[in-house]
Amino acid sequence: MRKLLYLLLCTVLITGVSSYKPVSTTFQFPFQDRALTIDQRVNDLVARLTLAEKVGQMLNAAPAVERLGIPAYNWWNESLHGIARTPFKVTVYPQAIGMAATFDVNAMHQMAEYTADEGRAVYNESVKANRRGIYLGLTYWTPNINIFRDPRWGRGQETYGEDPYLTANLGKSFVTGLQGNDPVYLKAAACAKHYAVHSGPEPVRHEFNTDVSNYDLWDTYLPAFHDLIVESKVAGVMCAYNAFRGEPCCGSGLLLNDILRKQWNFNGYLTSDCGAIDDFYQKHKTHADAEAAAADAVLHGTDVECGNVTYLSLVKAVEHGKITEQQIDVSLKRLFTIRFRLGMFDPPGQDKYGKIGAEMLETPEHKAHALKMARQSIVLLKNQNNTLPLSKRLKKVAVIGPNADNPISVLGNYNGMPSAISTPYQAIKAKLGSSADVYYDQAISYTSLSYTRNVDLGTLGNIGGQKGFKAEYWQNNTLSGAPVVTRQETALNYIWRDGTFVVGSVSQKNFSARWTTDFTANSNDEITFELTGNKPYKLIIDGEERTLSGEPDGFGPKTYALKASKGKNYHIVMEYRQTEGRATFNFKSGVAVKSDLNAIVQSVKDADAIVYVGGISPQLEGEEMRVNQPGFNGGDRTSIDLPKVQTDLLKALQTTGKPVVFVMMTGSAIAIPWEAEHIPAIMNAWYGGQSAGTAIADVLFGDYNPAGRLPVTFYKSDKDLPSFNSYAMDNRTYRYFGGQPLYGFGYGLSYTTFKYGNLTVPLLNRTNKNIPVSVKVTNTGKMGGEEVVQLYISHRGLSYKTPVRALKGFKRIYLKAGESKAVTFTLTPKELAVIDDIGHAVQQPGKLSVSVGGAQPSAQTRLNYKTVERIIQIRG
Repeated sequence: MRKLLYLLLCTVLITGVSSYKPVSTTFQFPFQDRALTIDQRVNDLVARLTLAEKVGQMLNAAPAVERLGIPAYNWWNESLHGIARTPFKVTVYPQAIGMAATFDVNAMHQMAEYTADEGRAVYNESVKANRRGIYLGLTYWTPNINIFRDPRWGRGQETYGEDPYLTANLGKSFVTGLQGNDPVYLKAAACAKHYAVHSGPEPVRHEFNTDVSNYDLWDTYLPAFHDLIVESKVAGVMCAYNAFRGEPCCGSGLLLNDILRKQWNFNGYLTSDCGAIDDFYQKHKTHADAEAAAADAVLHGTDVECGNVTYLSLVKAVEHGKITEQQIDVSLKRLFTIRFRLGMFDPPGQDKYGKIGAEMLETPEHKAHALKMARQSIVLLKNQNNTLPLSKRLKKVAVIGPNADNPISVLGNYNGMPSAISTPYQAIKAKLGSSADVYYDQAISYTSLSYTRNVDLGTLGNIGGQKGFKAEYWQNNTLSGAPVVTRQETALNYIWRDGTFVVGSVSQKNFSARWTTDFTANSNDEITFELTGNKPYKLIIDGEERTLSGEPDGFGPKTYALKASKGKNYHIVMEYRQTEGRATFNFKSGVAVKSDLNAIVQSVKDADAIVYVGGISPQLEGEEMRVNQPGFNGGDRTSIDLPKVQTDLLKALQTTGKPVVFVMMTGSAIAIPWEAEHIPAIMNAWYGGQSAGTAIADVLFGDYNPAGRLPVTFYKSDKDLPSFNSYAMDNRTYRYFGGQPLYGFGYGLSYTTFKYGNLTVPLLNRTNKNIPVSVKVTNTGKMGGEEVVQLYISHRGLSYKTPVRALKGFKRIYLKAGESKAVTFTLTPKELAVIDDIGHAVQQPGKLSVSVGGAQPSAQTRLNYKTVERIIQIRG
């Protein structure tokens, strides 16, 4: 016995705990035996399933197979910038485009590790409570590594920008951080999406067909997918809605069978985008019916259908000879391999990550990292005459604009909900404390002088001596009997997904709710109550059901206008009944206001400084949205111009003669030619996550020296843009744009200055050899700060098409005032290769320009230092 224990201990020490497989003592089926290999366990499990059971496991909401002890599992989860859409409170980092602006692979990796910890906590706590629904699993359909080719695309905020090299490197950091470093087990499973040529327009994405040259395909659209699949071993891939060269992406022979599976040897799982299989026969019209669509998708390697149940027709497809059960088994084995690697079939207590609990949610380290990345993401675009940083001794600061105190604008899309959100107004007020008067006014909406001033019943309402609403929930849709849960709530903004729990033990299926409050009007204004969600719901005021006006659609907003009398109390009740599908309900109330620019100027003319926080919002840009505002359509933008009303307001503010700072929030590039010419200080803050306001205040008042860089080109106007529907890269992004941008890719200022020198690079090199590059960077200013050192190459005189220049290295470093540091890069043959006309990467002799600096060489006129450059000769 001692010898056996000794040998067992040696095995653990040699192979590591993660690969040790203790011999199971009791199990009903071989697939439950952890002593077997994962392949053996998967093969045993799949062999025990009936055809109908196999098909059920290919839906994103895979049902339980109770006779085999297989629990239900929902593949659909999101973690774009922190765990998303979960009922738990979680840490929310800057939107993906903001994280890209950090140019920091280490910060990205750390963020992904923290996100995986919180995801494991959500999963483990949910399993304990026997909750197996959507947004509770460990397969995250993130990251979005599509190339942000056009700033009008509303989902570009979810990406890492317009550059394939930056996208690939940040994406790889995210994948390795999320999935962990165990050779067998996954902490979580990442998924690269949307494969492969996909970036809008949103309104036609379900039927859109695109084609690009082989050069553009392999030079721009595929490199990031290649690197995540081949180098980072991403667990999953999601195919896109649109068609490519006449075939739906989820049924593309070239993209899936040839490139993904054969050339890149991808052995992970492939999921459709949600509803994409239906699009085969309903939108693209490439297939006759659901049966043909399902069979063809599986034959092309699409293992999971998200959103609908078209795959249920696979049973008939087998009967009709369109696909074999053995071909279905290929997908089943890939799916169960992922679930086994996630530890889902290991005995209790033997799951490597099974002990991570709720204590890992919103830890101090996670919150600190969210603030760090929010600070890192801020890009200082202009700072004329050192307008920034502002003095903390100012007596009055005016903070105005539609994003000044809007918590929605900082969260982006595909987000979770944190316990606390910092807005710019709140953070500036907290930073200056009682020593200054911090004046706030929303002033305008994003696109007009009219806006709604919030009347917050969560604060102003009172029921039973408590603020907010008395909330009651029933496990029936008739509000009958005693409520299962009664509690106090202050905000009514809910999306209850299929399979989730509403509150406590009340499940999302077949429930009802009632919210009650008493409200005393403090003015004679007309108050508009707005209810949004899937019906049926009711608004009852003083015992009378009120008729709601609005679109007949089940999800559109419905409103009721109450002519309030000052001092009168109103008893307000809302009732909601869940009938089918998901459940959503949102309530807000407010008073319509139309601003006057002269009045706004008068209210702020005595301020020592004016901080205007504007831009756009995830309420305007995003995924297939309903937006009826000038400049926006279906989630996309029809113009990249800053909405005119905001420029008009900034012009008015400029007349005060006081320093005006423009803080711009956005998920995409905005054209601000007037502002760039006239406003003394401009910073781009993206959608900065839960700590956005604090980060903005830290930069405004000099507690943090900004160093973010633009991951996209900021063009001067719509005239710079080719057709949105064209995916050709000609005249797109910094790599092929022939004009002069307003602010270029990689651009960003600092409160200090940096000098580059001593660039060393061999003047002669071979095509198959690495090229070492070294440069000396010195902080020549009076303030410590970070610098993003960027390396670009440009091939000269080749017969092949090549980018104007291309990023091939970047490092974010910190230098104290007066400090110097040598920064090194290695240019590999892969990075030096060019793409030929048929899409092959080739090594090509010729002259090569190598430049290193804090931006592109073309942007140096806007910066307070110059890049350094060498021309070298590459021989074959």
